Amino acid sequence: MRLKLHRQANLTYAPLLLPLILLPLAGEWLWKSSFLVNFEQNKEILLVFNIIYIVVIRLFLLDAMLFFFTRSTRFALHVTLIRIVGLYLEITLVTILFFALLFYVFGVFELFKYNADIEVMQLAIIKKHEFLSAFYISTVSFTTLGLGDWVPQSLNAMMAISVEVILGVVQAAVFMAIIIYALQNKEIVAPRQG
Repeated sequence: MRLKLHRQANLTYAPLLLPLILLPLAGEWLWKSSFLVNFEQNKEILLVFNIIYIVVIRLFLLDAMLFFFTRSTRFALHVTLIRIVGLYLEITLVTILFFALLFYVFGVFELFKYNADIEVMQLAIIKKHEFLSAFYISTVSFTTLGLGDWVPQSLNAMMAISVEVILGVVQAAVFMAIIIYALQNKEIVAPRQG
């Protein structure tokens, strides 16, 4: 009994670990800053590794956390739902940030071409804010909005965008399924008075 309570107490802090998913990109950014030539020689392989890494780690963590959150008997249904919504929000933000950092580290303007008619001065301003551009591309891709203003310029960029879009669609579908299941389950447990 003591072990079970201890495990559930530690699970409360599990979402705080999600930003650790970003650590490999911090290492790659330092590698790029210190050893640019070596980084450039290996960047295609690293980009593919990062795409595989985020899919495996994110799905594993999401599945594990959802499993433990839904199995917790300590919390009422509405508290569990709030925790799941918070978890999904955090995973969404971490995933968008992961891809934004990925695009930033590997060069937004090497991976993508800006495909909109704007003044030269505006394009210069956009180029000064590479991370904001990367964050915008990531957000638009994850939400499947896809405005078409940024076009992938390499096979790896196309693959990264495709994976991010799939993660966004799957996450939205699973999230809706969990909410619907929880609401149906609530009605089964506590039928309407009438």
